Amino acid sequence: MKIILPSLKLTANTSLAAVIALCCGSATAETWSQAPGLLSAAGIDPNESKFMQDHNLKLGGWFNASIGANMSSNGDGFNGPVTFNDRSGEFQVNQFYLYFQKAVTVGGDAFDIGGRVDAMYGTDAIFTQAYGSPGFDPKTLEASERGSWDLGLSGNGERFYGLALPQAYAEINLPFGNGIDVKLGHFYTPIGYEVVTAPDNFFITKPYTMQYGEPFTHTGVLATYAFNPNWTVMGGAVTGSSTGGWDGNWDRDLGNWAWLGGVTWTSDDAGTSLAITSTAGKRAEHVNDSWSMYSVVGKHNFTDKLHYIIQHDHGFAQNIWLPADASGNGDAEWYGINQYLIYDVNDKVSAGLRAEWFRDHNGIRVYGPGRCYAASANQGDNFACGGNYLASYTQEGSSYYAVTAGMSYKPAKWLNLRPNLRYDFTDDARAFDNGTRQSQFLFTADVVVTF
Repeated sequence: MKIILPSLKLTANTSLAAVIALCCGSATAETWSQAPGLLSAAGIDPNESKFMQDHNLKLGGWFNASIGANMSSNGDGFNGPVTFNDRSGEFQVNQFYLYFQKAVTVGGDAFDIGGRVDAMYGTDAIFTQAYGSPGFDPKTLEASERGSWDLGLSGNGERFYGLALPQAYAEINLPFGNGIDVKLGHFYTPIGYEVVTAPDNFFITKPYTMQYGEPFTHTGVLATYAFNPNWTVMGGAVTGSSTGGWDGNWDRDLGNWAWLGGVTWTSDDAGTSLAITSTAGKRAEHVNDSWSMYSVVGKHNFTDKLHYIIQHDHGFAQNIWLPADASGNGDAEWYGINQYLIYDVNDKVSAGLRAEWFRDHNGIRVYGPGRCYAASANQGDNFACGGNYLASYTQEGSSYYAVTAGMSYKPAKWLNLRPNLRYDFTDDARAFDNGTRQSQFLFTADVVVTF
């Protein structure tokens, strides 16, 4: 099987090994394991300088790489519609991630201004780029015009690797009441439980709900206000998208504004919480058909070690072309439930289980490998999968199920090793093995090194 970017991978692995060796050789075992980042363990953290601390600045990032095996046959090399860790038998540098941030102090005493810029290189980049509009017209199978905010930063010379700018926003504290935190620009969605950023998830692979049921990013403005430790509300307006404010960019659909907001309740002991978030808007500036969804996430700590999470998403698209319906346009919906149980064995080892059900009721959300959909850029041909990749997959309504078992091992605070076993199956769609199977079994393992 062809190896992608061998020189980059060898350089990344060699450099990582060299830095770890430097760290281990120049620091005590206690410093090595308790440091918040690899650079801090090595004694070369730029955030510890007086200038950075005086100006409340932070430079951070991480390196995330994975390898997986599809135990079912997979003739096209993809793990069906599973995204992010989507290739079988190939080493993937998923995220080489850097960010620069000036955090604001949220409160009622003084005005404050800051912001953040994130950059990601790797195989995950394409899933976080701001498309602005769908990658292709599923009725004609022709590429549709999309925004170019960060879609073309690295060109289309590489099948799987790319560059994304998933966040670039200014942040302001307005000193009213307890302080209003306002983001203006391009930022990650507050919707759902699992997130794009690798260090902030327990499992390696992503649930269908996150992959296909909700947005990754938004472009616009979002204000957050905490009334007290129990209640927080957020609300704003997002643009640059023909799908209700999802993954909006800077040069398409800028007259199409959508709602984004929600409310979160947290118990007095912070052991239980419930968050309800939503986005809703029109599908185009001059089309009143709606595109909307909501998400409910509940969390509860049964004990200090045992944690439970449940999530429900439900989305709607009005008067959209239905590929599985010969009658043409109609209303579509998608919905699902995820449940998680995570147990902290000790301060270094945790074990988890995730069970999920996602219903793409009208077949408009899941259609073959997610990367192939994302790579249908304005250039016409699909640079990741070829121009005729749809031929093997049938677009139809179906339920998608997955059971995932995983472990997190942190020998140091900045180092996380995560093996992952996952079984996927459907009730209708032949979504796996180049459109020939209704199930698959995956083994995936990754490493996250925080700088």
